Amino acid sequence: MTSYAIQTSALVKTYGIGSKATRAVDGLNLNVPEGSIYGLLGRNSAGKTTTIRMAMGLAHPTSGDIKVFGLNPARDPERVTVLRQVGYVPEDKMLAALSPRKLLELNRNFYPETWSDDLARKVIKRLELPLDTAFIKLSLGNKTKSALACAIAQRSRLLILDEPTTGLDPIALDELLRLLVEDCTAPIGDKPRTIFLSSHQLAEIEQIADHIGIMDRGRILLEGPLDDIRSSFRRLTVTGAALPTTHPGILSIRQQAHATQYILQSAPEAFAQDLIANGATIVESNPMSLNEIFLELCRTSESTAADREEEFA
Repeated sequence: MTSYAIQTSALVKTYGIGSKATRAVDGLNLNVPEGSIYGLLGRNSAGKTTTIRMAMGLAHPTSGDIKVFGLNPARDPERVTVLRQVGYVPEDKMLAALSPRKLLELNRNFYPETWSDDLARKVIKRLELPLDTAFIKLSLGNKTKSALACAIAQRSRLLILDEPTTGLDPIALDELLRLLVEDCTAPIGDKPRTIFLSSHQLAEIEQIADHIGIMDRGRILLEGPLDDIRSSFRRLTVTGAALPTTHPGILSIRQQAHATQYILQSAPEAFAQDLIANGATIVESNPMSLNEIFLELCRTSESTAADREEEFA
């Protein structure tokens, strides 16, 4: 039986009231398996940060449920238990106005049972973090490094990283990804460790994630093991007469000059066999990158939302 580090059910977060109300999170069903490296992908304003804030107990759901290790982070004393087990890097990277050295010392006092000075020193060295620079003089990248060093050195069961690559140069980014895989995935005793990353930078997340969730307009469009997602999607270019326009596996259809292009999100082999059996010709059959899958899903979501707005206009 799968256990989950984070799990939501019909989660809703609304800001504002009446006609000005905005649903930042809209019926979200999210499942982050314990022991996974889970990448939550979405464009800006998809609802990623709001979801993370609810997981940290920093925002309360309007309706629905969110659980972290089966606990409700919006309710004390469960929230305190959650926070003891979570390392967190916020999107805005606004930390206490301390030098990195003072910030690390402060965080070490908060997590005496799990804190690792050796790991802190390793992160400092690998990310080349200047320890004694005043906070106000730190670049955005070094503020990010400070937050990462504090969170990673906690050695928590769950590491939540909201846009963790902000301001990092390519060398620091590569070192961070290596650190996450090398030092943040090994179990602590009998407890698996989970990394939950939120980003709109797909290439970075794709390098280390084994589970992916794609979020848009406050909803999950797709989630699952990355390898399963890759194998489920395919682009087919087809010629023939009376080609199908509806099928459970079709995500989108585009008419080209002399062919039809299908984007399939499930069972592509079976769909291709059906086409051939009915006299169609498969001109091309290509796998899709995660970036291509992401773009197709978001475009389809956008089109569906526009249709819904027209319906109620």
